[in-house]
Amino acid sequence: MASMTIRNIDDALKRRLRIRATSHGRSMEDEARDILRSALATGETSRNLVQSIRARVAPTGGVDLDIPAREPIRDIPDFEQ
Repeated sequence: MASMTIRNIDDALKRRLRIRATSHGRSMEDEARDILRSALATGETSRNLVQSIRARVAPTGGVDLDIPAREPIRDIPDFEQ
């Protein structure tokens, strides 16, 4: 397998990678490899915004939003006068 070195990574980005790797129970190198693998996966079709949001929310069990009743913003004008 090939190896790769990435230089000049922002400290905040490295910290986020370390935190993400820890939360997934793996090394930073394994986490970076997984991120690259999923980002460059072949055959994945591009999704629109709604599909992307659904994909992010689905693992949490979804979200139920209370939708308020719609009311007219103003009275309809009366042109009979």
